[in-house]
Amino acid sequence: MSTIQIRTEIPGPKSRALMARREAAIPRGTSNATPVFAASAEGATIDDVDGNRYLDFAGGIGCLNIGHRSPRVLSAIREQLEKHLHLCFAVTPYEGYISVAEKLNALAPGNFPKKTILLNSGAEAIENSIKIARAYTKRPAVICFEDAFHGRTLLAMTLTSKTHPYKAGFEPFASDVYRIPFAYPYRGEKGATAETFAHYLEDAFKRSVAPESVAAVIAEPVLGEGGFVIPPREYFKLLQNICRKHGILFIADEVQSGFARTGKWFASEHFGIEPDLITMAKSLGGGMPIAAVTGRADIMDAPGVGSLGGTYCGHPASCAAALAAIETIEKNGLLARSTAIGKHFEQRAQAWQKKWPLVGEVRGLGGMCAIELVRNAETREPADSETKEIAKYCYEHGLITITAGTFNNVLRILVPLVVTDGQLDEGLGVIAAALASVVEQKQAALSHS
Repeated sequence: MSTIQIRTEIPGPKSRALMARREAAIPRGTSNATPVFAASAEGATIDDVDGNRYLDFAGGIGCLNIGHRSPRVLSAIREQLEKHLHLCFAVTPYEGYISVAEKLNALAPGNFPKKTILLNSGAEAIENSIKIARAYTKRPAVICFEDAFHGRTLLAMTLTSKTHPYKAGFEPFASDVYRIPFAYPYRGEKGATAETFAHYLEDAFKRSVAPESVAAVIAEPVLGEGGFVIPPREYFKLLQNICRKHGILFIADEVQSGFARTGKWFASEHFGIEPDLITMAKSLGGGMPIAAVTGRADIMDAPGVGSLGGTYCGHPASCAAALAAIETIEKNGLLARSTAIGKHFEQRAQAWQKKWPLVGEVRGLGGMCAIELVRNAETREPADSETKEIAKYCYEHGLITITAGTFNNVLRILVPLVVTDGQLDEGLGVIAAALASVVEQKQAALSHS
């Protein structure tokens, strides 16, 4: 039986009415991937206000690895509401914050003492990780990467690579931030190896900033908004060795790639590295807003008393949700499920690649999967308009997806890991139909030209 239930035109009349209200009340700077308004959600499905049911392959942009309205999370939040809602940890601390910190210290890679601070969002975690790195090293500079995304606040936006829509018009940016190429094999230098890509960091020390001025190198183990790019397995070990040689901290941005998304707690584990600091958010909260920075205890203790924190950081309800989300990943076997989802996607997507040259590359790490779409297999010209059409076809046929990539030509999969096999196949079938439709339209246009 199909999960997807389309009973009205897309978008339906109620969604259209809400969109008119949205356009009158909310600035254009906040975008929407689809024109449909959600009414309820459960597991891996969303029902809109017009009675249509969709499969969700976006997961709130990676926030719902354990699914919509996970029972443990709902129960934990309800229990917390009966105790207290907000206190501010900086005023009257509470056990939930400590329990989350202890759990993250245990889960994060590295057999060394760790400490954790809790925050509200991924961008806030990034900003605080840089503050901590600068306080510890007494150095100002930070090195980041092309195609990176680290958030929308000033320093996080400075670290982010993509100009439109994230940076254009918001200048000037923060100082002492330097950018080098990421290990992007599909679009990198032909024949480049992990050593080739790592050498860009050594080059930066000669061309851009002295190593003794650099506090930290920050990188996503798997690029998120940049297109789910996976570097060679040896790459991050090489980078971390260079950092250690020069007394530079390595920060892993695991906001999107953490909490079972790649088949491990953190994507860093795939590369055999132990970051000095790890930032996390999104699926940590199981649908509630919470973020964290976890790192080596001596580094985390570098900032002075009162220099870190915020009014809502480590909110009691979010702490309860985070503990329940972690328990759900553990007890529901979602690490293994993520790996299985990734393998299944890869098999289906590789068949698409053989059938349609539009699919330039299939890539993924566990359930963090993507296809990069190109107009020409040789030139690898990004198929940005085609990618937009595919996403539109998908939501018009009951599947919520989101795109990514510096060139807007990547379709990414962030399906909740609780998706059933039947739902997964049904959603992948919609993507296949979308690819076929776009290819047919392109061929028809060429025959008439």
